[in-house]
Formats: sequence, structure tokens, C-alpha cells
Amino acid sequence: MTGLSGFPEFLPADRNVELIVLDHLREVFELHGFASIETRAAEPMDTLLRKGEIDKEVYVLRRLQAGEGDSDSGLGLHFDLTVPFARYVLENAGKLEFPFRRYQIQKVWRGERPQNGRYREFTQADIDIVAKDELAFHFDVEIAQVMAEALSGLPVPALTLQVSNRKILEGFYLGLGIAEPTTVMPIVDKLDKVPGDKILELLQTDAGLTAEQAKQCVALAEIRSADGSFVDAVRALGVAHPLLDEGLDELLQVVTGASGADGVEVVADLRIARGLDYYTGTVFETRMAGHEQLGSICSGGRYDQLASDGKNTYPGVGISLGVSRLLVPLVAGGLTADRAVPSAVLVALVDEESRPASSAVASALRARGIPTEIAASAQKFGKQIRYAERRGIPYVWFPANGEDGDRVRDIRTGDQVDADPTSWSPPPEDLKPRIKEQVT
Repeated sequence: MTGLSGFPEFLPADRNVELIVLDHLREVFELHGFASIETRAAEPMDTLLRKGEIDKEVYVLRRLQAGEGDSDSGLGLHFDLTVPFARYVLENAGKLEFPFRRYQIQKVWRGERPQNGRYREFTQADIDIVAKDELAFHFDVEIAQVMAEALSGLPVPALTLQVSNRKILEGFYLGLGIAEPTTVMPIVDKLDKVPGDKILELLQTDAGLTAEQAKQCVALAEIRSADGSFVDAVRALGVAHPLLDEGLDELLQVVTGASGADGVEVVADLRIARGLDYYTGTVFETRMAGHEQLGSICSGGRYDQLASDGKNTYPGVGISLGVSRLLVPLVAGGLTADRAVPSAVLVALVDEESRPASSAVASALRARGIPTEIAASAQKFGKQIRYAERRGIPYVWFPANGEDGDRVRDIRTGDQVDADPTSWSPPPEDLKPRIKEQVT
């Protein structure tokens, strides 16, 4: 990876890793019936800043020689895919079937200070389910299930999908007599970065809690389990409220419903609050083993009021995977593909006069869906084989020469067989690039 800081670029073999990951995500999302959309890169600034949480990070879009009153003024590049999606739903509501299930894989731009896991240009992969007026809770469970399935098929270290519910937090705080629960959540959400003693202090100085209320809030935040035992742990704190009961029931459904995906542990973690104001119920964050310093690589939640036109409200639930945040550190650590090119076969060249014959072989293989290229020049076969090795191409095809028929060699093993370009195929696992190194 080279280039301008904050704008990651991959070499070809590493880019193949990204393509493999993106293809896997698309396949899983589409298996679950999510439709692909793409929204424009630019949005009006008032749309981007409506929620106001990252106004200092939005890139403004304008022409170099733009004059006063230019039509491009007031535009910015989108910093996530949720805000554009909310606008998309409102503008196209009359043409969409609800509940609307969408996935979106796109570049986004954010004016952050570049550092490990944070970039100015990066790829996100989002799934959302949006309804009109009311969205059944079982969709929260489904979103968690789908993303857990998608994550489980990735060539990455073990992942922990941390799930919480804002209703638990709000109901618990109301049960403690805290009038403004939203003042507490952002402070509790810092527990991963700030010591518990400091959180206790901030809850009293910044949120106006008593020492006992602050202690109870921290006790709630420390509850964490991969099964339903969190319910009893919360009950043991002795706080009661109807909203708390509702949140506990919902969280239990998500944890039990989404568990079971290989390599992904689903955990109820009551530290998770998510700082954005529009989350109203289920919230998600995801950590990767050995790379905890990256923070959450996959986040989201339930938002009942994100999109509204004044007459209709479109509640939704969604989760967003930071593809670049996930992959860039892993690629830097050695994750790569077994070849830099899509080609499965290199057709050797006997001499320049025989190039049409080699081209005919390549065309026959390509017609059957086998990625094939022809040697660049008629060097000795040993040099042509080394050329294929450098590019990671597993097979070299030797066209008929005199009385000998066509032969194809697996250059990894040296095995060579007679072959016909109209019938021979490589094993399915050699047809496309594969991940070369599994990260543990």
C-alpha cells in the first residue's frame, strides 16, 4: 500500500483479497434477499449535517474555479452510507416495496487524521431493512444473523459481535431517577477508553448524578455475557422500569438468534451505547481479536426516527462493515492472494509465427469461462514458466508442436497431462484467485 496518507491503495494481489471479500459479502447479502443500491457521492451540506455529529470532517465539493453562486456550492462528499440512504428512501418511497432490504458497498470520505484503522477514503458495506411507519423487531435479529454469517466467512481473526439495547440503558437510568438518560450514555460509551474511576467522576460532574447513581450505571455497563445470563445480572442490580424489561427481552432475542456463526462470538455487552442520537433500540459493535486498537470494525443499530417526510416515518435497522478498516491492517500484516492476476492459465508461445495458434487455444479456454492470457514473448519455455510463477498463474499450456498434442502443466507440482482446450478445465479452486494466508 502506497500513496497519499489516508487514501489506501493495494497492490494487485492484495486488491484480489479485497475483491474476494466483497464478492463474499455480496453473495451472503443477496442470499438473504437484500437488493443492491448505490447512492451519489455528493449530498447537500444541510443533508450531511442534519445530525451534526461530524461537521468538522465533511469534505466540501466545489470546482477549482468556482465562482460565487456556483451550482456546486453547498455540496459535500458523503461521510457514511446511512445519511444518503435515508435521503434515498424519502425520495423514492413511492417506488419502493416495504419493508425495503438494501445492501450498499461504496467508497465514503471523512476528513479524519489518518491513523491505523482510520482513513480519509474508505470502503463500507452496509445492510439495512426499512419499513413504513412500523418495523417489526424480528428484523433486528435478522440483521444480526446476516452480518454474523457474512463475517464468519471472512479470512480474518476471531470476531466478537457486541450487542446492546438503548432501551435497557434508558430504562435503567429512568429507574434510577435520572431525568435525562441521554446525558449518561455518551459518558458510559467511553468505558473502553477511559478508566472506570474517571467514568464515575464524569457521571457526577458532567451528568449531575449522585455517587450511588453513578456506581449503579457503571455496574450495569460492566455486565457482559455470551448467553442469557445477562438478564439475571441486570435484575440483580435491583432497578425496575417497563422500558428496561422491554430492552432485556429484545436483547435476549438478538443474542440467542444470532449466535452460532463460526468465528463470530455474539456477546451482550452493556457498555455499548453508540454515540449517535438516532439509535433507539438494538445497537451493535464488533471487535477483531489481536486488533482491538482499531475499535469497532462493524457497527449499527435500530433507528426509528432517522427518515421522515413529516407525514410518514421510515424506521429501520442496519449495520455497517468498515471493509477498509478491517482489511488494510491485515494486508499490511501479510494477508494476500495466491496470485496477482485473474489468469488461471498462461498459454505458452512457441514462436511469433505461432501466436495465432496460441490465441486460438486461449479463446477456446475463455469461451468456457477460464481466465487465460498468452505469453508476452516467445522466450524459452523455462522463462515463460517463471513468468507465470511470478504472477501466480497455476497452469501453463503448451500448444501442439509437430506430432505432439497440446499439454498443460500444473507448475506448482510439475504434473503435466494431455489436454484439449474445448474440454479441459482446472479444478474449481484454481479458477479464481484465493486467499493465500489465513490470519490467526
